[in-house]
Amino acid sequence: MKGRRLWFVGIGGAGLSAYAQLARAWGAEVGGWDRVRTPYLEPLAGVTLEIGPEPVVPEGWEAVVSSAYPEVPGLRRSEFLRELAAARRSIVVGGTHGKGTTAAMIAFVLRETGHDPAWVIGAPVPQLGSNAGFGDGYLVVEADESDRTVFALPAEIAVVTNIELDHHTEYASLGELEEAFDRWLEQAPHVVRAAPPYDGELAVPGEHNRLNAGAALGALAAAGVPRGEATAALARFTGTGRRFDVHEGDVTVVDDYGHHPTEIAVTIAAARERFPGARLRVLFQPHLYSRTRHLAVELATALAAADDVTVTDIYAAREQPIAGVSGRLVVDALSDQGVLAAYTPTVEQGVTRLVRRAQPGDVLLVVGAGDVDRAVGLLAERL
Repeated sequence: MKGRRLWFVGIGGAGLSAYAQLARAWGAEVGGWDRVRTPYLEPLAGVTLEIGPEPVVPEGWEAVVSSAYPEVPGLRRSEFLRELAAARRSIVVGGTHGKGTTAAMIAFVLRETGHDPAWVIGAPVPQLGSNAGFGDGYLVVEADESDRTVFALPAEIAVVTNIELDHHTEYASLGELEEAFDRWLEQAPHVVRAAPPYDGELAVPGEHNRLNAGAALGALAAAGVPRGEATAALARFTGTGRRFDVHEGDVTVVDDYGHHPTEIAVTIAAARERFPGARLRVLFQPHLYSRTRHLAVELATALAAADDVTVTDIYAAREQPIAGVSGRLVVDALSDQGVLAAYTPTVEQGVTRLVRRAQPGDVLLVVGAGDVDRAVGLLAERL
């Protein structure tokens, strides 16, 4: 990395901000552009930043480009992440659900047991201090299948948490996705797949986290960490940002990134486990027009397990609108299942509804992968 001038287009995102931190730690000069300032930029204090409505790449810099900006020329983020993973002995964690938490568990235990890891994870990990770390041991990578990035990465230890079809514009079928994972795993010396759930002590609730922990322990065993040391450290792991992030008060707010039906279902189940007997009210923001069109019924089935549901309009992310597809599809699907839910197009309107209905002892779940997380602050101001 030394001697390179790397300009990250989309540097404020969860992924590219981590890559930029690691590149700087490994000797590169780093700068970047994004539309807005985000909390992920805080560890990058002192680097050259451009904030504005349209991507810019100054002359003399080598561009590394987020998948959100396919029109910008430069090194794709998957290509750059391949460079990072190839530079170290790497533990690469892929899968549809739980890959961020599983990668964070692995990195946390490696650090706690003296193995000095590096890591790049697409979520804040409070106990690690950042979504990137720069140790001299294994590099732990959370790798995304949404744009096939994971399949480009060399892994000494390859971990697959689970496989479901979640990116309908990238894969024609579940079979295509499964075949892509199979081809990737064939190249790895050590594979962790279908690991049994861990039944020991954890600080994070839910069956999904027991499955995440089982996968993490499989990877740690392959990395040479004695199981007793690994489980003792894992019991102290408290989670990643926006993964069942609890804000307690008279009315408890739980913030979660879940956006696929399976993720929403396990989040609601974890809330029932953590807060038995509480009334659960959900504010859900659908993510992507394509996912909402394909999975509206499944999303409704998952949300129906709550006691009260409010649905906003769709967070578009990288997609263009699709005619006839909005958050109303989910509300209509809930109605077909006998559940009376509310459609509030904006996050602010959803917050207003929750504030009006919330009672002491309730648990409010803020769920989605878009900007619905700002509801947490808005609720704190008004409750």
